[in-house]
Amino acid sequence: MSYDAPFAGLKVVDLSQGIAGPYCAMLLAQHGADVIKVEGIGDGDWARTLGTRYGSHSAFSIIGNLGKRSIAVDLKSKAGKEIVWRLLGGADVFLEGFRPGVIKRLGFDYEAVSAREPRILYVAISGFGQSGPLSERPAMDPVLQAYTGLMSENRGEDGIPHRVPVIVVDMSTALYAFQGLSAALYARRDETRGRYIDVSLMQSATALQSIRLMACHLEGGVMKPGGAPGGVFQTADGWMSILAFNDRDFRSFCRALDMAALADDPRFATGPLRLANDVALYAIVRPAVAARTSADMGQRLTEARLMHERLNSYADFLAQPHVKESGLIQWLNQAGFDQPVPVPALPGMQPQLDGTPRGSAPVTGQHTAEILLQHGYGRAEVDSLMAKGIVAAA
Repeated sequence: MSYDAPFAGLKVVDLSQGIAGPYCAMLLAQHGADVIKVEGIGDGDWARTLGTRYGSHSAFSIIGNLGKRSIAVDLKSKAGKEIVWRLLGGADVFLEGFRPGVIKRLGFDYEAVSAREPRILYVAISGFGQSGPLSERPAMDPVLQAYTGLMSENRGEDGIPHRVPVIVVDMSTALYAFQGLSAALYARRDETRGRYIDVSLMQSATALQSIRLMACHLEGGVMKPGGAPGGVFQTADGWMSILAFNDRDFRSFCRALDMAALADDPRFATGPLRLANDVALYAIVRPAVAARTSADMGQRLTEARLMHERLNSYADFLAQPHVKESGLIQWLNQAGFDQPVPVPALPGMQPQLDGTPRGSAPVTGQHTAEILLQHGYGRAEVDSLMAKGIVAAA
């Protein structure tokens, strides 16, 4: 155990699919845990089929499975279930992401697993939680964005609610699950038994929006802006995010626009007045910003030490000198791709290196034989299981 691999020695069995559970388990692997990803035979984890496919991978499956080992098993067969029980022997963590009731039908519910492995930490990830009228509904990120109010809050200037294209609900669920699991691992040092950890996309989406949710409740359904001027402004050749809320910054903003006298307009003398007269304020400053290029505005606002940034595409972002020099993005080769792919360095961790286990995502069943041999199966038994279609290898 070390700061670079604090979870070294931990054994994790990951039956989750999609991105919320897998990304949580991936973080465990990045911290040194031995994570065995159990997948179905064929396509495996359905995240491998999302979006554009590259052999056995998609962008989802790369990001969700770095550092793991994969075994492909027929979970509906008796022999396949026995394999999973073998894998669970001595395991510290078990993750599942099925709809409520499914894991019990497979025979791996918390009661059954904890009876054999009393100290196991069992993480169940679902859409709407394990109980309640919506618990059995299928749910993915867009459904929870709609249900929890996120889409309604994300309205464009056209007034239409929009889905946030980044899968914020899945990713936040993974992070909340990881923090809950990490805390449980710390506490388990002084406990005789493990525990059941229930994490849902609904919980996570709500927690993620907690400030805005509370503010809208207190402010009559609409959260008031933090100040004015602030937001996204069109420039002569693009768009820019600008914030100049307090009085000092507003005066600097006016000077940057060569409109110093605007700061003395009694309608805009204080923050509350600027908010109360925001329509008039924006009618003046938006055309002034739109008359200048992003480069010109960027230089002016930088000299004024005001918060701002041009709106980048992902390609623009990857090309930024600061991004390159900070080492934020690692370019890692993966199976099925004809070029290295960009993988962000994870906060608080050592970066992954190309070609290492931490920097590689397994294809379906890539480690099937290795894992079976490690868990007491002989070579002849492994060959027999493969011949019968109980397991499969890459």
